Amino acid sequence: MAKTQKKITYSLQEIAQLINGEIVGKTDLLIDKLSNIREAEAGSITFLANTTYEKYLYNTQASAVIIAKNFQPKYPISASLIIVQDPYVAFNELLNTYHSLQYIPKTGVEEPSYLGKDTTIGKKIYRGAFSYIGDDVNIGDSVQIYPHVYIGDQVVIGANTIIYSGARIYPGCQIGKNCIIHAGAVIGSDGFGFMQQNKGDYRKIVHIGNVVLRDNVEIGANTTVDKATLGSTTIHEGSKIDNLVQIAHNVTIGKNTVIAALTGIAGSASIGNNCIL
Repeated sequence: MAKTQKKITYSLQEIAQLINGEIVGKTDLLIDKLSNIREAEAGSITFLANTTYEKYLYNTQASAVIIAKNFQPKYPISASLIIVQDPYVAFNELLNTYHSLQYIPKTGVEEPSYLGKDTTIGKKIYRGAFSYIGDDVNIGDSVQIYPHVYIGDQVVIGANTIIYSGARIYPGCQIGKNCIIHAGAVIGSDGFGFMQQNKGDYRKIVHIGNVVLRDNVEIGANTTVDKATLGSTTIHEGSKIDNLVQIAHNVTIGKNTVIAALTGIAGSASIGNNCIL
């Protein structure tokens, strides 16, 4: 990633305060790494949320472990403990804080890259080498465009969106704020539409619609979202799409729906809010 990494060190007391936890054991420890419970080393912190992994707790080399208030250990634990209501939620909060401090997004333009005419670019933009941005494009503030990204004419991209290397966004598509489009994803390719002729051959049905991704949508690596024949293929706010998913033309996906890898959604299907596929 085009970001600068730096080492972050927290005291155990600072971590406990951040996640609203209570320390049991040594309190004067320094933590500089987040780890899973099986591979943790001295100086790292891990967590136990699923009791399937309890067997690793008693031999972990981690300096500290985040555990639930209602957890009752069967054997002595050498690591210090931070007791919280929900270890998974607490560790995720710690991950977010650690990531925000560890990585500093780049700004500026790497060459060679292409910028079309009548295109509007916001402030604090990062444009990676060999990225292509077409004509009449509107890009908001703090957007990250990694190398080898293609953005077609008349695309709109909202603020704080990240587009990773090799993603393709076809002309006329609209991407909201705070979206993430992972490497190799294709947004706005033609739908699979053909009309069979009398002789058995097929005539292509032209697709003149687009794709609309609302705010806070995430699209996984090598996922494809086809544009509509007419109108829009739409993924609403907060939905998260995994890698290698096919979303066909004129599909509508509601808010906060999650779709796991290798799912295929046929044309004109409608998926509601808060679904899990």
